[in-house]
Amino acid sequence: MAQKSAAVELEVGPHTVRISNPDRVYFPARGETKLDLVNYYLSVGDGIVNALRERPCMLHRFPSGVAGEKVHQKRVPNGAPPWLETVRVTFPRYNRHADELCVTELAHVAWAVQMSTVEFHPWNSRRADTEKPDEWRIDLDPMPDCGFDRVRRVAHVAHEILDELGAVGWPKTSGGRGLHIYVRIEPDWGFKDVRRAALAFAHEVERRAPDDVTTTWWRKDRDPRLLFVDYNQNARDHTIASAYSVRGNPEGTVSTPIRWEEIDDVEPGDFTIATVPARFAELGDLHAGIDKAVFSLDPLLEWAERDGVEEPPED
Repeated sequence: MAQKSAAVELEVGPHTVRISNPDRVYFPARGETKLDLVNYYLSVGDGIVNALRERPCMLHRFPSGVAGEKVHQKRVPNGAPPWLETVRVTFPRYNRHADELCVTELAHVAWAVQMSTVEFHPWNSRRADTEKPDEWRIDLDPMPDCGFDRVRRVAHVAHEILDELGAVGWPKTSGGRGLHIYVRIEPDWGFKDVRRAALAFAHEVERRAPDDVTTTWWRKDRDPRLLFVDYNQNARDHTIASAYSVRGNPEGTVSTPIRWEEIDDVEPGDFTIATVPARFAELGDLHAGIDKAVFSLDPLLEWAERDGVEEPPED
């Protein structure tokens, strides 16, 4: 039987976080460990806290490393430290609720990693009013036979439309094969309106790039060579990996903020827990200004009315 490594204690802000099994390998491609993962998140502390701040957050946990079982955890378990913060969210369809992690400081992130969290998936609303999103998420999701060159082309189309709307888009890699673009919005609408606005935007992208884009709802009906603009990521309780979140794959890729001028050169696999800390030290948090660039959804909702956009079913 393999001997367990001794726990280490880290001072994270005003709190001490105990990391058990620090030498457990989480990412087999390069042998990075649980402690390497903690140190990665500490190295991008301002960025990950900015991405998660005040948001209900679902945790993707890998108790044995990413080669093992993945656990989707919404509820903070009993026995969490008293300094941890949570927010209660409800699930009316099931008549249930959950007290989810609500990050306000870096120690909350370190605690979650101690609990074997690799990925952080926050809501697009904050605890002040969890039913009113303040973030519109554009998910450029490539189908199986869609290459990254096509993702790049569609990202430029999305950027063009955002500029015409007067909206500031904040791009990042997904940590997989796609790109995400976030837009800060006024928290004046519910999830259905935000999703409807996102669908109107997706239709406009499709109109301008019909050879590259699909908005077809059912996956089985989509051309596998195209890119799906996934407006459904704005539905209630749908989450995607945050900026600076590591992804649960052997390479430990990271969903990484990028500059628009990097789109044509970026390769998503370049961003990992081994490479992003140096990038962050050089560039800082490229999404740091997102809260100062707030957009009104009114123009997109006018497009939805103009185009007779109907709400598809949620998956």
